[in-house]
Amino acid sequence: MTEKEHKPRSKDDYVVFVGGKPFMNYVTGVVMQFTTQNAKEVVIKARGKFISRAVDIAEVSTKRFLEGSVEIGNIKVDSEAFKNQEGKDVRVSIIEITLGKK
Repeated sequence: MTEKEHKPRSKDDYVVFVGGKPFMNYVTGVVMQFTTQNAKEVVIKARGKFISRAVDIAEVSTKRFLEGSVEIGNIKVDSEAFKNQEGKDVRVSIIEITLGKK
């Protein structure tokens, strides 16, 4: 695909996966999705110890940077199983917070 061709964005393009980067990087990512990419909704996904950070990102994004234009929609909580580095089966909690334009 050349630079001039425009690929339509899929829903998966508007997902922010929370990890160990600085907090404001994620907030900026969410805000940019809505402002420059014109996203209708953005999903913030996190697991384990990053769940509280995902909640904070959603709150700061909607109440300080996008106040009045974006609100928290669905919140999905679940868990998933995987094998850790020692080969032991473990479960980790996950959260998906959907933010949508008002």
